[in-house]
Amino acid sequence: MSIQFSDLGIIAPLQKSLEDLNISTPTDIQKKSIPVLLQKKDDFVGLAKTGTGKTAAFGLPLLQLIDVNNKNIQAVILAPTRELGHQIYNNLMSFATYLPDISIASVCGGIPIKPQIERLTKVTHIVVATPGRLIDLIKRNAIDIKIANYLILDEADEMVSSLKDGLDEIVSVLPKSRRTILFTATMPGTIKQMVQNYMSKHVIQESADMEKIGHQGIDHRYVVVEPIEKLDVLMHFLTSKEGERGIIFCKTKAAVNKLAKNLAINKFSSGALHGSLSQPIRDRIMEQFREGHIHILVATDLAARGIDVKEISYVVNYHLPDVYETYVHRSGRTARAGAKGLSLTVLQKEEIIDIAEFSDELDINFKEYNKVDAQSIEENKGLLWAKKIFKTKPNHDLSNQYKEKIKTVFHHLTKEELIEKMIANYHIQNTSSVLVVKTEVSKKKRK
Repeated sequence: MSIQFSDLGIIAPLQKSLEDLNISTPTDIQKKSIPVLLQKKDDFVGLAKTGTGKTAAFGLPLLQLIDVNNKNIQAVILAPTRELGHQIYNNLMSFATYLPDISIASVCGGIPIKPQIERLTKVTHIVVATPGRLIDLIKRNAIDIKIANYLILDEADEMVSSLKDGLDEIVSVLPKSRRTILFTATMPGTIKQMVQNYMSKHVIQESADMEKIGHQGIDHRYVVVEPIEKLDVLMHFLTSKEGERGIIFCKTKAAVNKLAKNLAINKFSSGALHGSLSQPIRDRIMEQFREGHIHILVATDLAARGIDVKEISYVVNYHLPDVYETYVHRSGRTARAGAKGLSLTVLQKEEIIDIAEFSDELDINFKEYNKVDAQSIEENKGLLWAKKIFKTKPNHDLSNQYKEKIKTVFHHLTKEELIEKMIANYHIQNTSSVLVVKTEVSKKKRK
């Protein structure tokens, strides 16, 4: 008989909320973490892949450890991004459905601070925060964490790499007697250093199935392209995945905006997500993605943290990340909750050596994804052109006389004949454009 949450020491009200959420069996990291967090008092490091239920691994025991008679803030949970912070808050609220006396507040950035200050005047047991917003509240004397019992760091590898200074400032305010709980998907040197700096010598570490970081549900592939064909190869791939949800990762905000614009022009159901967007816009895009109104998300790495959508069937690395740990987080967006997924990396020839290094470092077997031939790419362009025509809104400002003249030209053609002629004309025009470009390139080379 499989282990149940009750076997781990989880109390009945939390078990009931898990049943409501259709969560019946604990994951490996939950099995290893929950009993330790409930029974021990030492600092804790949990190492587990993205999408393995780390929020419940620390959230369930934390809720159980809260003393509702103590009106002070007892736990501070830090997340590297607003999206992940909101996700943690929502999960904790769901878990605490039958523990109404526990009060949880979210104080993440990107939204007005005044309502958060007002919220903190009321009894609060747990605070979920992004470092920047928490520091702002501390400086305004709007929050008191000086006697908090717990500091929880989720996605800690991202926290230390991008927000270390802010983290130092927060830790300096917290009591030295606190218990620090850290969860991470990777264990780079920065995390090891952090464990030494901020945690006790008696820290307990648990890991779950980390011998295969890429994990079995993900098919890791790469495709080698010329720079000029990179976008066309991507769009052919996206056409083959029509109706499925996926995330495309770019290195910079500018690259996200450029690619998202190209996809929009070609009528792909897509949206862009990066740190320069306002929080309401980011929230709206994420809601559209979760509800299936858009199928493709183009995102930077930091903005994509906290995206917990189970039905993401593929991830595309449009640019290879700079560090190995980032690849783990990217690919971990797919194949969640036991599903299968594809992680496709688009490379140029000079980057083939890099993918070999990623393979060695992460112990991932990357297989080559067969690049489509030139004819298939051209046919896909024609298909996208047809979709643009289909989605074009009629121009009702044109005169009836003009429209009648156009209809007269085509009136003797059947629908099939008209489509055949349109396709033929498209390819003639497209071939002419390619020849013009090639001629111009040849002239420049001769000069």
